[in-house]
Amino acid sequence: MNRCHFDDGKVDIPIAVSARHCHLSEKDFHCLFGDDCKLEKWKDLSQPGEFASHQLITIQGPKGKIESVRVLGPFRKETQIEISQTDSIKLGVTPQIRLSGQLDDSSPITLIGPKGVLHKEKGLIIAQAHIHMSPDDAKQFQVYDGDIVRVEVNTSRPIQFLNVVVRVSENYVLEMHIDTDEANAAAFTPNIKGKLLKLV
Repeated sequence: MNRCHFDDGKVDIPIAVSARHCHLSEKDFHCLFGDDCKLEKWKDLSQPGEFASHQLITIQGPKGKIESVRVLGPFRKETQIEISQTDSIKLGVTPQIRLSGQLDDSSPITLIGPKGVLHKEKGLIIAQAHIHMSPDDAKQFQVYDGDIVRVEVNTSRPIQFLNVVVRVSENYVLEMHIDTDEANAAAFTPNIKGKLLKLV
């Protein structure tokens, strides 16, 4: 439900660019990297408990491949690969725009690691723009988990992002995630923030 009744301009939302990456199940990780390999943390990400690992894979589509795709941790129940629309053209695939974890009828993709090759019948998506927030943040914004909002970004190329999904959890830190195509369209620069607007 869409209940955005707060005053415009009260709070700015930090925005982060989510480059192509993959989340692997533990089984698929060992298929790609070997039974003795461990998922090695490279650096922490903004959301608590999430991290970028040292491990990289290649993703292969019908028309091309993309190397050095970062594996994020911790392990997921299901393998999920997130790319941009531009990436999909290079690969020759047609993934749908989905929220993380919504993998039913998602696109197939081939994963290539140093120790194995794995074809997944599903798991490839373009991530829908979304905002992570805590219950306290949601109360301040007067929104609920699953609400659809719009966010205005005032850069040298001002833009409004529509159909932005609110995701609420005790484990989340306030931050909006967009992909590289969306960032380029907005002439994104570091430390840019967005204004959450009332729906019309």
